[in-house]
Amino acid sequence: MTPKLPTGAEKLVQCLEREGVEHIFGLSGGAAIPIFDALVDSPVKLVLVRHEQGATHMADGYARATGRPGVVLVTSGPGATNTVTGLLTALMDSVPMIVISGQTPSGVLGKDAFQEADVTGITYPVVKHSYLVKDVAEIPRVVREAFHIATTGRPGPVLIDIPKDLSSAPCDAPFADEVDLPGYHVPGRADPEALGRAAELLKAARRPLLYVGHGAVISDAGKAVVQLAEKLRAPIVNTLLGKGAADETHPLHLGMMGMHGTAYANKAVIHCDLIMAIGARWDDRVTGKVDEFCADAVKIHVDVDPAEFNKIIRPDVCILGDARLAIEDLIPRVEPADTEEWLARCEGWRQKYPLKYPKKGGLRAQHVLDRLHHVTRGQAVVSVDVGQHQMWAAQFCLTTSNRHWLCSGGAGTMGFGFPAAIGAKFARPESKVWAVVGDGGFQMTLAELATAAVHDIAVKVLIVNNNYLGMVRQWQELFFENRLSGVDLEGNPDFVKLAEAYGVKALRIRRPADIDRKLREAHEYDEGPCVVVAEVVKEDNVFPMIPAGAPVSDMIIDPPKHKLEKPVGST
Repeated sequence: MTPKLPTGAEKLVQCLEREGVEHIFGLSGGAAIPIFDALVDSPVKLVLVRHEQGATHMADGYARATGRPGVVLVTSGPGATNTVTGLLTALMDSVPMIVISGQTPSGVLGKDAFQEADVTGITYPVVKHSYLVKDVAEIPRVVREAFHIATTGRPGPVLIDIPKDLSSAPCDAPFADEVDLPGYHVPGRADPEALGRAAELLKAARRPLLYVGHGAVISDAGKAVVQLAEKLRAPIVNTLLGKGAADETHPLHLGMMGMHGTAYANKAVIHCDLIMAIGARWDDRVTGKVDEFCADAVKIHVDVDPAEFNKIIRPDVCILGDARLAIEDLIPRVEPADTEEWLARCEGWRQKYPLKYPKKGGLRAQHVLDRLHHVTRGQAVVSVDVGQHQMWAAQFCLTTSNRHWLCSGGAGTMGFGFPAAIGAKFARPESKVWAVVGDGGFQMTLAELATAAVHDIAVKVLIVNNNYLGMVRQWQELFFENRLSGVDLEGNPDFVKLAEAYGVKALRIRRPADIDRKLREAHEYDEGPCVVVAEVVKEDNVFPMIPAGAPVSDMIIDPPKHKLEKPVGST
């Protein structure tokens, strides 16, 4: 008797198993039913979400916490288009992700069939690559290529769109172990000549600065970066996404730079005579006014993506390659520099311009986040949403280990923090995982409380509730004469009662005296998800702050006593 051939969907799932996939985050629908059916007999665990955007952020958090690609499965039409925000988030931050979407049958493509959408066309700008499968025999090759593309070089999301007739059809194609992509090249080790030029420039520098970005996180370059810093006796700063690449508690580390970075990190940026970007892309939140950014400093750029070279800043030396390998190869070439005076100046700035916040006048978000760092001892995985709480968390929750800080950087996606934390907890069940969210962003994906509750995922959620879209309100106060528009979140629910309606443990903090006790209670609770609602001061602003498009030297350290000019041409 001839054995029954697997369907395209069954072959697809077998391919995913061969890639080591353990979890798929998804929401079912008609065009994807054959694939969901194939998962019934698979060891791959399906995590049923409440919205497709939540699925992408869970896969994103899973990937950021591990370095392994997160996988999403959705249906056609709106199911697929609901993944666009998550795809953009992953693309902007170089996160490996595979999104598999069911599609209407091949015979009705282009005929406006029910729930048909040109998914590959719609998502073209927000993926690293995409596939519309046209032959069931292509499935093994496409899956192998998709995982290779998503995880190599500069990582990113890949979409696979599979018509329902193909996922239902028999598939006798063999598994693919090799890829043949003639136009796709992954950089190897850095050019020795470029490394030599960089070493000479570093030798001549008296005020060097290592500027560390997300590429250093992705390549696990932190140990090498610290070794380079210690050999050079050079201070380190990181971007928002670079947190954790190098231990932020290291004596040479000055913390986060940029728009809401520490004053002492930004002072070092202003006064350095050499700045070396390691896996960082000279983002506008870092550079401010580009033509005044480190105008007199030598610039070295290490990146795995050649498209980033000369895109914003024209470096003196470009080093193409994996950040970890490049720095490891550079270390033997460099010599200790005469930086004692420079380090003393940096330490002086650290002492003169510490992070601070009022100790009176109500419950302060900064106080809550400062204590969260102490309660967790800096060992928790922290996933943040977008807004004022994000910047305060970046300032006060120092990150000591790689892949312990999850954050939507380039896209600035509200609603990211909570589902990303769920994904991270699925990936690392042994770790304590905290989501730090605002009341605005949390409401965009709060339905995933059901997902966390159903799976008994012991993720902790700190809602910093100021009843405002706080960052926009801050800009309106500082630059738009406090003409508040579209920022008052009147109508917020009682988040404690809301969490309890999902069967989730919930706590409330109203007084500074309750902070440590409530945070410890949540931190030690591992029987399921736990929500902590901090009812903080409504009108508080994040400082330091560099106005958008302004030079770093225009940093505002304390609340201004005069009217500020409205930013022009910047967000």
